[in-house]
Amino acid sequence: MSNPIRVLIVDDSAVVRQVLSAVLSSDPQIRVIDTAADPIIAQEKMASEWPDVIVLDVEMPRMDGITFLKKIMAERPTRVLICSTLTEAGAATTMQALAAGAVGFVTKPKLGLKSFLSESATELIRNVKQAAAATPRNFSIAGNPGAGRDKAAQKQAGTTATSLAESSNKIIAIGTSTGGTQALELVLTSLPRICAGIVIVQHMPEKFTAMFAERLNSLCEIEVREARHGDRVNIGRALIAPGGMHMRLVRNGAFFVVDVSDGPPVNRHKPSVDVLFKSVASATRNNALGIIMTGMGDDGARGLREMRDTGAHTIAQDEVSCVVFGMPKEAIKLGAAEQVISLNQISSEMIRFSQ
Repeated sequence: MSNPIRVLIVDDSAVVRQVLSAVLSSDPQIRVIDTAADPIIAQEKMASEWPDVIVLDVEMPRMDGITFLKKIMAERPTRVLICSTLTEAGAATTMQALAAGAVGFVTKPKLGLKSFLSESATELIRNVKQAAAATPRNFSIAGNPGAGRDKAAQKQAGTTATSLAESSNKIIAIGTSTGGTQALELVLTSLPRICAGIVIVQHMPEKFTAMFAERLNSLCEIEVREARHGDRVNIGRALIAPGGMHMRLVRNGAFFVVDVSDGPPVNRHKPSVDVLFKSVASATRNNALGIIMTGMGDDGARGLREMRDTGAHTIAQDEVSCVVFGMPKEAIKLGAAEQVISLNQISSEMIRFSQ
């Protein structure tokens, strides 16, 4: 952006407001236009100057962050970064915020907050700049809101087809980052119970991936869960790489399993899309579908190219439907994408591949 990124910080903690303001103001490309102790005050301040990015706490007096976020997205979609604690409760709330339209989140501990925020200055600044590059979208997830509960009840009652326990000989690999939580929800909730096995990397820290998988599992006909080392890739199952761990696809006799292991970040990420895609290229050759969706940076572009070179069908999400057209753009530049299609077409291609 040619002009400084205008940021509004909304948090009931004076320490958080002070430290965030100081950290972000240290970068010449960012201007903190104001801070607010709660959403009511924030609304008053936004009436005079609307921010490019809002850094928003979720637990606040008078109006909680999720309610405020939904109000903003309904009235004037704006880039919102959620400021959340690294707890299970914080992860659950963050999932609600991402589903409601937040473009990302920054994490904060319960203790040692001031030193943590200061030490994480580079990461905080990078998150704000990434948010500023995003296109805020208020996705309307297709389908009946109550259908997810019915689907979850069916799975818990054991009514899923016996074929879901069968190993998948076709593999769908998906990589995404910023905007990916909403995009994945839209895609996966559109799939029928019987489809090829799916392996997914969504850039997200630990604790958050488990909560994200649980949310999707409650909404989808397919089974969705956070991957565990040695999990089989079965028909009608989607495995999401755990935050803070890499996930690879490997062949074990007649079936595919995932290898979940630690290791250094790749392309600054752990899990990395490139790590997953390259393993899929090696393990499946031409019996795979690779999909790269909305996200910042270039993670996954080279891996998708390897998949295409080994005969896999490859897809990149188009710019119009992306929150951030970074990862798909880099994949397209490398000639990694056989097709470039809209987000709402991706599930149809997955169904076609599965048949």
